[in-house]
Amino acid sequence: MREADRGVWEGLAQRARYGGNPDHKKNPGDFGLTPPSGARLGKSLCDDADIVSRAEALEYLQKGLRRGFVSERLCGEWPQNVWAVSDAGVPLEAQLENRETGTCHGYPLCGSDPLAKEILSRWEAL
Repeated sequence: MREADRGVWEGLAQRARYGGNPDHKKNPGDFGLTPPSGARLGKSLCDDADIVSRAEALEYLQKGLRRGFVSERLCGEWPQNVWAVSDAGVPLEAQLENRETGTCHGYPLCGSDPLAKEILSRWEAL
């Protein structure tokens, strides 16, 4: 995870957008996706993490940015990945979709993924 001035991450959090991806949705909610939902085998589902609205997804993206839970890899000013933990304790990962607008899509990390354990550990330490 990248270390940086909190002001930088706060500024990005205020401008970040959440787009979503139908591969990670069983129920489309208010995400406005095309196709509306298309849960794909092998893909983790936001539904399983109780994230059912775009506002919730954006809130977790912003929390991850504000805490600096971001990848070392930048695409322009935006990190390629942002991590957060849901209120239910589910580790989440977001990927940058559009570096011009700061739009991301996200999904829950599999509990057996070593990165999931690292995210949980670091999140709880703050």
